[in-house]
Amino acid sequence: MTQEAQAPVRPNVRLVLFGLMIAMMLAMLDNMIVSTALPRIVGEFGGLDHFTWVVTAYVLGTTVSTPIWGKIGDLYGRKPVFLTAVVVFLIGSALCGMAGSALFGGADGGMVELIAFRAVQGLGAGGLMVGVMAIIGDLVPPRERGRYQGMIAGIMAIAMVAGPLVGGFITDHLSWRWAFYVNLPLGGVALVLLIATLHLPRHRTEHRIDWWGAALLSAGITAIVLITTWGGNEYDWASPQILGLAAFALVALAAFGVVERRAVEPILPLGLFANRNFALISVVGFLLGFAMFGAMNFLPLYQQTVQGASATNSGLLLLPLMFGMLVVSLVVGRAITRTGRYRAFPIVGGVVMTAGMALLARLDVHTSKVESSLYMVVLGVGMGFLMQTSMLIAQNSVEQRDLGAASGAATFFRSIGGSFGISLFGAIFANRLADSPAGGSFGGGGEAGAAMDLERLRDLPAQAREVVLGGLADAISQVFLWAVLFTVVVPVLAWFIKEIPLRTANTPPAAPADEAETALAKTPTP
Repeated sequence: MTQEAQAPVRPNVRLVLFGLMIAMMLAMLDNMIVSTALPRIVGEFGGLDHFTWVVTAYVLGTTVSTPIWGKIGDLYGRKPVFLTAVVVFLIGSALCGMAGSALFGGADGGMVELIAFRAVQGLGAGGLMVGVMAIIGDLVPPRERGRYQGMIAGIMAIAMVAGPLVGGFITDHLSWRWAFYVNLPLGGVALVLLIATLHLPRHRTEHRIDWWGAALLSAGITAIVLITTWGGNEYDWASPQILGLAAFALVALAAFGVVERRAVEPILPLGLFANRNFALISVVGFLLGFAMFGAMNFLPLYQQTVQGASATNSGLLLLPLMFGMLVVSLVVGRAITRTGRYRAFPIVGGVVMTAGMALLARLDVHTSKVESSLYMVVLGVGMGFLMQTSMLIAQNSVEQRDLGAASGAATFFRSIGGSFGISLFGAIFANRLADSPAGGSFGGGGEAGAAMDLERLRDLPAQAREVVLGGLADAISQVFLWAVLFTVVVPVLAWFIKEIPLRTANTPPAAPADEAETALAKTPTP
C-alpha cells in the first residue's frame, strides 16, 4: 500500500483550538444540559419507564462510535471526518428538538422519537471527542501537546458544571427543546471556523474498511452498555436476560479479536496493546472513568437532598470541583510542555484523587457546604493531574499513523469505565438505602435514588425527614468509599509507566524503549 502526504499548511493553532474547544464543549455539555430538562420532557411525553433511555441512547451512540471515528480519521484524513461528525451531531440536535412536534405527528410517539434521535446525536458526539484529541495530536508535537490538552481538560471541567446551570436556565425560561437547539448556532460557528482555518496533511491511500470488525465491536459494546444499564434495575444480575447479554458480549468481542488479527486496516489495532505504556494507561483510563463518572453522579443528589440545594444551586456547588480540575490541568499542561516529563503526574493524580474520594466518604447529614467544597477541591485536583495526561501518554506511545485509533481507544476505555461505574455504584447505593431505616420511605431504595420526590421529602415530619436524610447520606458516602477501592489502583499502575521522551515533531520515535515497543515497531505498516 502506498501513501503520500502533502506538507501541511501551518494553521493558526489558537484559532483552530477555539473551534475545537467549541466542539468539545458541545459534546460534553449536552448530556449535562439534558439531565435537567428530563422532568419537563417526561411531563410532556409521558414514558416515565423509558426516560433513562434519553441518556442511555446518547451514551451508547458515543461509546460505540468512538473507536470507529478514530480509525476512519486515520484512513481518510482527520478534517473531513471530524467535520462530518459535527454535521451528524447538529442534525441529531435539530431532530431531538423537533421530537414529538407536529412535524413528526404530535406527542404520542415523542419519547421514542427523542430516544432514537439522541442515538444519532451520540454517534456525532463520539466523533467530536476523539476528533478533537486526534487533531491536536496532528497539529502539535507531543512535547508541546500538554499545554493544549490542558486547555481541553479545562473545557471539560467547565462543561461538567455549566451544564446543569445552563440546562436549568433554558428549561425554566425557554423550553426543553432549546436544550438541543442551543447546539445549532454554536456548532455552526465551530463548523465555519474549522472549515476556514484547519489545514492538515492530505493523505492518498488505498483503503479497506474493516466492516466486520466495526460490526462486532459495536455489537459487543452495545451488549455491555445494556448490561450496565439494565443490570440490577430492569433485570436481576442473574436473570436470563443479563446472562444472555453477557454471553453475547463475550462471543462478539472474542470474534472481534479474531477478525482484528486478520484485518488489513483494523478498527482497533491489537498490536497497540503490546506497548506497555499504552496498555497501562488504557487500564488507568478505565479506572478513572469508573470512579469519576460513577461516583460524581451522586454529588448533585447529595446536594439537592441532604443539603437542600436547588437544581441550579447544586451546579454552583460543584464549582470547587471545576476550579481544582481547571487550574491543575492548565498548570500540568504547561509543566509537561516546559520539562517534557510526565510520569509523575498520573502517580500524584491517583494518590490525590483517592484522597478526595476518601474525604467524600465522610459525608453525612451534618457536613457543611464549606467542608464538602474542600473535599471536592481535592478530588478536582486529582482529576486535573490525570484527565489529559492519560491521553498524552496514550498518543505518545504509538506512531503517528495510529494516532486516531489510540485517541479513540483511550476515550473508549474511559467511557466504558464510566458506564460500569454508574451501574455498580447505583446498585451499591440502592442496596445500602434499601437496608437502611429510610429504605421504605419512597417505595424502595432503588426508586428513591432514581426519582427522589423532593416535595414529599420536605413535607415529612422533622423526625422522619432526619431518618431519610441520614439514610441517603450514608448510602452516598458508601458509594465514595467503594470508589476508593478502584482509585487506589491508579497510582500503582501509573508507577510502572515508563518515561519515554516526548517527541518534538510528529514523527515515529527513532528507537523503541523496550521489547514490547520493539515488537510494535516491527509490525508492518498496512
